[in-house]
Amino acid sequence: MRLSGKTVVITGAARGLGRATALACAAEGADLLLVDIAADLPGVPYPLGTHGQLAHTAHRCAEAGAVVLTERADVRDLAAVERVIATAGDRFGRIDVVVNNAGIAAPSGKPVHEIGPDEWALMLDVDLSGAWRLIRTVGKTMCEQRSGSIVNIASTAGLVGYRHFAGYVAAKHGLIGLTKAAALDYAPMKVRVNAVCPGSVRDEPAVEGRMLAEIARSLEVPVAEHEETFVQAQPMNALVEPEDVAGAVVYLASDDARQVTGSVLTVDGGFSAR
Repeated sequence: MRLSGKTVVITGAARGLGRATALACAAEGADLLLVDIAADLPGVPYPLGTHGQLAHTAHRCAEAGAVVLTERADVRDLAAVERVIATAGDRFGRIDVVVNNAGIAAPSGKPVHEIGPDEWALMLDVDLSGAWRLIRTVGKTMCEQRSGSIVNIASTAGLVGYRHFAGYVAAKHGLIGLTKAAALDYAPMKVRVNAVCPGSVRDEPAVEGRMLAEIARSLEVPVAEHEETFVQAQPMNALVEPEDVAGAVVYLASDDARQVTGSVLTVDGGFSAR
């Protein structure tokens, strides 16, 4: 029970890695505030998580013994982010961990000169500035309590380039830079900031993941063949499982990682080692 007595805020919690992380934190004794936009976004060419999926995540975490609250919020909206953090503070008295998981993988699938200004702005606003808004809002609180852990879900796209994914790559590289800078800002106050870089994560039905399929669609890879296609690029000949990433988040959130800050923990089966 490495997170017993801790309050954890997770964005993008309706499904996928957000749900997997919520379940892992609940199993380790955390109480949870689960956040998701729970609606589609204009400009994102696939359905995002729903209110029903967010409620299902909360139900499964409650079954594991966690006290769970849910909030619908758009990480592009600073006022909404401030409301979420205020709710967590009012209900639980403190915030120990924030997991910045909310993100989008598309609009993508085109060279740089074909990316529209609105498409570029949308990707950075969600995947980079969304995390900044959470850090900006919770940073003062964590500094005052002189403890806290912020975990940013980046990607191997934050370490290497990917063809036809310039917006996503730029956002995730920026997120790693933000992680390192914030870690130095907050280290004197014992607030830790780290990033996790997942590789190709399998779309596990139990957590209703679909990110890998959407990346494949952007690359015009047939969905029926996409897992085999991505496995071919994996040195360990297997896709990453959602629980692998969730386990890394739990470690960074816990006191086991009390001297770990400004670090990038890669969970990619060796992909970025080449």
